[in-house]
Amino acid sequence: MHAASPKPSGPAGFDEDAYEILPGEAGAGLILLADHASNRVPPDLADLGLPASEFRRHIAWDIGVAALTRGLSARLGVPAVLSRFSRLVIDPNRGDDDPTLIMRLSDGAVVPGNAGVDAAEREARLARFWRPYHRAIRATIDAGFAAGRAPVVFSLHSFTPVWRGHPRPWHCGVLWDADPRLPMLLLERLRADPTLVVGDNEPYDGALAGDTMYRHGTRRGLAHAILEVRQDLIADAAGVVDWVARLAPILEEAMRREDLAEPRLYGSRTGPVEADR
Repeated sequence: MHAASPKPSGPAGFDEDAYEILPGEAGAGLILLADHASNRVPPDLADLGLPASEFRRHIAWDIGVAALTRGLSARLGVPAVLSRFSRLVIDPNRGDDDPTLIMRLSDGAVVPGNAGVDAAEREARLARFWRPYHRAIRATIDAGFAAGRAPVVFSLHSFTPVWRGHPRPWHCGVLWDADPRLPMLLLERLRADPTLVVGDNEPYDGALAGDTMYRHGTRRGLAHAILEVRQDLIADAAGVVDWVARLAPILEEAMRREDLAEPRLYGSRTGPVEADR
């Protein structure tokens, strides 16, 4: 079993093994998410048949993201929800009907423990990991509403410096769909630093129907964005401290902005959206 996180806390009745909630002020106006915070696989899944070396790679988790999320949560005093299972078990940043929800092959690595996943096992993993994680996010957002403020939702991810032999030029990338409020703030503030190369929907596109931002940001009309940080920049403590210091003032500004606190439905570039209030 790999990299178990500290014992989580969360709303009673949830399967707390699927997530960890970091405490913070519910009405602060910001919630942090880390979909790929952990490379943990429960013992009964027997490391999915993979050697330990594969769980140190990006295929198992987003390197550096857990530490960055913890650092920002502590500095800003805001709640955060982190996954406690590897994306190889099931990917919480995919819709429940997405064909890449449980990967049989990831960046050249065959995943033996996923090769024979049938409908029953898929449903079991959804019930054990995916749904509790998303229920925890929803409960944390609902707590913000109950405290009197619609929260901004900010999701942290990381990406590899090199992909299929090609170096990636970006230090970070802001991913978004149709709601420009938080993405434009992030892009403007980050690009004010001449040392940074900042991608706009690079290295990935932020419009993905059914993903975490779609479910909890787009459908609820909450200002939201994903920030992808290059993994080598947050792979150690010094890098994490640097990025906490860089991002905290931007997020503090987001928490003060009244236009970001107003639920507003922008739709999606992926197609029609069923609103969820």
